[in-house]
Amino acid sequence: MTFHIITLFPEAFDSYLKESIIGRAIKDKKIKVLFYNPRMYVTGKKYKKVWPDGNVSRVVDDRPFGGGPGMVIRAEPVLKAVEAALRKVASRKSLVTKNSNSLKTKDYRLKTAVKIINFVPSAKKFTTEYAKTTAKKYSDVILICGRYEGIDARVDKILKTDQVSIGDYVVTGGELPAMIVIDSMSRQVDGVLNKRESLEEERITSSEFYTRPEVLEYKGKKHRVPKVLLGGNHKLIEEWKNSKNK
Repeated sequence: MTFHIITLFPEAFDSYLKESIIGRAIKDKKIKVLFYNPRMYVTGKKYKKVWPDGNVSRVVDDRPFGGGPGMVIRAEPVLKAVEAALRKVASRKSLVTKNSNSLKTKDYRLKTAVKIINFVPSAKKFTTEYAKTTAKKYSDVILICGRYEGIDARVDKILKTDQVSIGDYVVTGGELPAMIVIDSMSRQVDGVLNKRESLEEERITSSEFYTRPEVLEYKGKKHRVPKVLLGGNHKLIEEWKNSKNK
């Protein structure tokens, strides 16, 4: 499975993608993560300036129509970044030749291979079931990470994105939600989890966990592990865990 990340800050993912299960999955080529920075797709003198030292400033945002605070990410650089991702998928699936610029984004094979997600706080909630369904159905997922006040709404309309929320709160950008989606969906890819991890993924667990010592003394008080966890009766233990999930 390949994740295509549209972000102004690809370096924000560096440490997370190198560690633990996700890092191992990338190393074992079970998943792949590619980045597309909208700044690299900025065109026009108004938004692109070359300085005497050779540095180039690429502006991706502009003031919102109708007024209001903050800036809005323009549609054009985001659309071009997504097109670059789609072209990479199409090339891999032989839907476009290397020497051709033609890309039929409406091609049925491309539409059924790629899911485009944009993060919106008020949208439907991201769930494990959503992750399972998406990982099973699609080989490629494009994740659009917004910033500032958001992205020009025409991006969603043109690309027919699937709007998803990770919760009823606002974060600085879409990078954190994207990491959550990558982590959750990757766990659904065959071979990413080992046998022990797969078992933990499937079994019902409680919201309470205990380990040694059996009796913890803290500031003069003794805190004990629930007796049911010490008796070895797995049926009673599972019933206790299920009761904690309610």
